[in-house]
Amino acid sequence: MIKINITKKLHGSSGDMDLDINLDIQEGSFVALAGQSGSGKTTLLRILAGLEEADGNIIVGDKVFQDKTTFLKPQKRGVGFVFQDYALFQNMSIEQNLLFVNKDKELAKYLLEMTSLSALKDRLPNTLSGGQKQRVSLCRAMMNKPKLLLMDEPLSALDPEMRMKLQNEILSLHKEFNTTTLMVSHDPSEIYRLSDRVLMLSHGKVINDGFAKDVLLKTNGSSKFAFEGELLEIIKVDVINIAIISIGQQLVEIVVSNDEVKNLKIGQKVNVSTKAFSPIIQGL
Repeated sequence: MIKINITKKLHGSSGDMDLDINLDIQEGSFVALAGQSGSGKTTLLRILAGLEEADGNIIVGDKVFQDKTTFLKPQKRGVGFVFQDYALFQNMSIEQNLLFVNKDKELAKYLLEMTSLSALKDRLPNTLSGGQKQRVSLCRAMMNKPKLLLMDEPLSALDPEMRMKLQNEILSLHKEFNTTTLMVSHDPSEIYRLSDRVLMLSHGKVINDGFAKDVLLKTNGSSKFAFEGELLEIIKVDVINIAIISIGQQLVEIVVSNDEVKNLKIGQKVNVSTKAFSPIIQGL
């Protein structure tokens, strides 16, 4: 079991707030951290890694990371950390990046084979694609067979096809090494596919905790589906109104009534849902 009970005062762009986290996490689980930017997700990962200090206790299995008398340095925690910007040593080959963490050549070979990087082991990072660099970063994080793997939006800069491929590799490594994984992500499909538990943070506190379907699904009553988007424009066409809405990477058109138009403003966040295949748009 991983026990986290920490507090830390944060100074963000939206003002001061208190990070206040009290959690028990089952070892071997895959936990996604969701929530708006500035809610404390990355800070929580950095505290777990020992890169930032906080008040309170962190216990991973039988190892005390910190309490009133103990504060283990990052290198003593045996935590794997995958950064968004790869953080690879540019003057070292791919294999050397892995062996810098642990001189176990057999493990490095196994990880490179598992992630289809064996043929690139002698290449320098600046010759690789973004997806290849992130796979190297993931392999390097696994070189110490960490009990705890922390990932801060590791796939956000990649295209959808590469994201899905690396999601599968992340899940395979997670299961292969029986690692407890905490991952920050803003991608609902990624969270749904990978995690068995989702923690929704807001202003430094966990406001929702459960399965991805229960935490992220935003349907009400008899709604068949619901999506959040931004209202870009309302176009009058004869006797009807067409709302142009940005949802994720797509633009959609929704027919809205004159009464609905009265309650809508360009630029506002809206919720688009359907009941019996008849779309309904509501301002948020």
